Amino acid sequence: MTLQTNHWDRLENGGLTFTKLGMGMAPLGNLYRPISDEEAQTVLTRAWDAGVRYFDTAPLYGLGLSETRLNSFLRGKDRDSYVLSTKVGRLLKVTTPDLRDGHNKWFNVPARTEVFDYTYDGVMRSVEFSLERLGLDRIDILYAHDIDLVNHGSRLTLDTKLAEFMAGGYHALVSLRGQGVIKAFGAGVNEWQPCQWLVERGDFDIFLLAGRYTLLEQEALGSFLPLCDDRGIGIVIGGPYNSGVLASGPKPGAFYNYERAPNEILARVSEIEKVCAAHTVRMVDAAFQFPLRHPAVLSVIPGGQGLDEMESNISAESAVIPQGLWSDLKSAGLMREDAP
Repeated sequence: MTLQTNHWDRLENGGLTFTKLGMGMAPLGNLYRPISDEEAQTVLTRAWDAGVRYFDTAPLYGLGLSETRLNSFLRGKDRDSYVLSTKVGRLLKVTTPDLRDGHNKWFNVPARTEVFDYTYDGVMRSVEFSLERLGLDRIDILYAHDIDLVNHGSRLTLDTKLAEFMAGGYHALVSLRGQGVIKAFGAGVNEWQPCQWLVERGDFDIFLLAGRYTLLEQEALGSFLPLCDDRGIGIVIGGPYNSGVLASGPKPGAFYNYERAPNEILARVSEIEKVCAAHTVRMVDAAFQFPLRHPAVLSVIPGGQGLDEMESNISAESAVIPQGLWSDLKSAGLMREDAP
């Protein structure tokens, strides 16, 4: 099976070809529930057979488990046949099972604690560890991970980490790109504001923006996305369903931004769902397709922990969305007028 692709070549170095449907690997790191190695490999095999050729992982996902599961899956596959990204900014330290991080988030994972480190040496060590876990000799894209307010808790701490990164880790990434070790770098975050801050101060290639350019949220259209478009910077969209509510619908207990969705979000999703139903379109299909309308967006990477979710993502990639649906969402005030 062949999926639609987008080619990115900002640096004129051959670039990278992304399948519009990519694979976000956090769920296969035993996010919120444990799954077996066999289940994880089954989901990955289904994605590959459907044509998925972009995989995004991180040391954080399963405290190393996500990267090691990709190791066994990708072994033996032509290295030039897929695009792989992972992340820097956290180092994993060995600890005892009772003291490990993420007890309510990651299940049946290695006993590790996370240490934020955006320095030059920290980034270089992170890359070395990831290459070992992945069993590879090169990575295509490196993202500075979670360099945002929600992860660092205060503006002061975030400013300190941003300064640490620009003084150290940024130069490591520039060096790796210059040597051809990586093709591209950027940041993988849950907020667009730090991404814009970085773009205004450095030479970045691709950003992974999670949950901030979706059917529910389009504030990034104000300044960040136009800036990326002007500079040829690519965008990968993570969390296109805002943690689930755009896939599950406005049912009680639906998740939004990793928490139970508040009533105002449920109400807005209900209105979006009505417009989709009027056009006989699954809301999850519209949610997947929406970000891809923007010229800067290269790929959308929903997670898939089981085959049902994977099948839904595959169906969403090929869904046909009538133009009238977008027009009706704009008319109802449910979508920004300037959204492509």
